[in-house]
Amino acid sequence: MPEQQVGPIRRVAVIGAGLMGHGLAQIFAGKGKEVILMDLSEDLLKKGLDGIRSNLSLMAEHGIGKKEEIEGVLSRVRRTTDLADAAKEAQFVVEAVSENLDLKQKIFQDLDSLCPPDAVLATNTSVISITEIASKSKGRARIVGTHFWNPPYLIPLVEVIRGSDTSNSTMDATFELMKEIGKHPVRVNRDVPGFVGNRLQHALWREALSIVERGIAEPATVDECIRFGFGLRLPILGPLENVDMVGTDLTLAIHSYILQHLESSPAPSPLLKKKVEQGELGFKSGKGFQEWPQEKAQESRKRLLEYLLDVNKRL
Repeated sequence: MPEQQVGPIRRVAVIGAGLMGHGLAQIFAGKGKEVILMDLSEDLLKKGLDGIRSNLSLMAEHGIGKKEEIEGVLSRVRRTTDLADAAKEAQFVVEAVSENLDLKQKIFQDLDSLCPPDAVLATNTSVISITEIASKSKGRARIVGTHFWNPPYLIPLVEVIRGSDTSNSTMDATFELMKEIGKHPVRVNRDVPGFVGNRLQHALWREALSIVERGIAEPATVDECIRFGFGLRLPILGPLENVDMVGTDLTLAIHSYILQHLESSPAPSPLLKKKVEQGELGFKSGKGFQEWPQEKAQESRKRLLEYLLDVNKRL
């Protein structure tokens, strides 16, 4: 059977107006798409629209976009509490609800019957298998992963992930749409937990936790070794380009010695579990691996946001 072709995409539905969802609606509307934003209540939708307005205002203050364009972007975002209303004319749907497999499976089962037959259905999960999310749907060929990174309106990368049944036309249409809206898409050819980015990120975090747990260095020292060391290279030099730069022969020699000494446990860090059990949850509780009074936590968030805004001005 020939693959179903996907035409030009003008109408986008975003399911979920929370942390990621309103940012996704902002991206699509900012590039001229007609967006319908769906969530369970008008209050949640209002918070989402307020978030878009706040994001756009902050970006304009930093020279990214213009304040006079904000109302035009917002005018392209219609809101609804009805999934059928959101889905009925959508050509591309992106789900951005909480990381709950049962909930995601139910949404995609419903979208299967509510959307036009040629609509692409995407999930913004950061770790859950695309194949599992699609497993209870009939139209699995049109289901794809689109992992945006938070905050999605400032971080360019989108991982476009192929589930076991995702068609080539779905992958291609999604990849092209991500380029059209100004993102930097990459193809993930196999559906594995964590995809690419989170596998790399959490491998680093596992080793960082192990270093602290074993008393090798304090938490602040671990962070400083990255912030003021090899982390400075990462925005322009990925790990495999770095391997080529230093030489595959040298890398092999280093790995032959060091890999046996690195953390390889498949279980979460006992230190991390202890922190959670003690209620030391990080910014949200005021203490994690460091003390985080409200002012210090806000300053950390501000520093990250200003860095990302500055990077975006130069992209």
